[in-house]
Amino acid sequence: PRLRLSAEVIRDQALAASGLLVEEIGGPSVKPYQPPGLWEELSFGDSYRADSGEKLYRRSLYTYWKRTVAPPAMTSFDASSRESCTVRQTRTNTPLQALNLMNDVTYLEASRKLAERMLKEGGSGDDDRIAYAFRLVVSRRPKAEEAKILRDSLHAFMNRYQNDSKAALKYLNYGDSARDESLSPNELASYTAVASLILNLDETITKE
Repeated sequence: PRLRLSAEVIRDQALAASGLLVEEIGGPSVKPYQPPGLWEELSFGDSYRADSGEKLYRRSLYTYWKRTVAPPAMTSFDASSRESCTVRQTRTNTPLQALNLMNDVTYLEASRKLAERMLKEGGSGDDDRIAYAFRLVVSRRPKAEEAKILRDSLHAFMNRYQNDSKAALKYLNYGDSARDESLSPNELASYTAVASLILNLDETITKE
């Protein structure tokens, strides 16, 4: 049956496709990215400090969880608040979920790293690179119409970022991982935008 993936799997899938996911089993809880000021109002001044390095890319299973202040990216995708026993999670579809996938630091960084894979591992042409990313994320080659939409989007992004290098660098500046400086920022930003589109597809976050 068709079913939207759980919040934890959606995040892990993006990290896996980008090559960021740390697959180590076991260990203490970790604190990935969260919006600033998240805990202050409900934790009597206690502040949330995100981890660094590999801890940011552990599986969502290991995310530190404060019951009264659940990770917002998780709750957007209907993760349980853990304040009470939940036998079956609900599944909703809201605009906030798309905003999360296209603006959360986790997914912006994953898009950048996926774009780096497209440029370094996907072949020499735009079509091959788009097909490579598409297969990494949804496990099939794009149809002709899908490939055309993504290719046209790539060219539109290239036209934009070639005329605005500052915007390209700003777009690539999200996340703790280092940017591959051997790649052109304008080209990388364009591919990052396309990678973000692929990670935001309904087919990406839905089990058919």
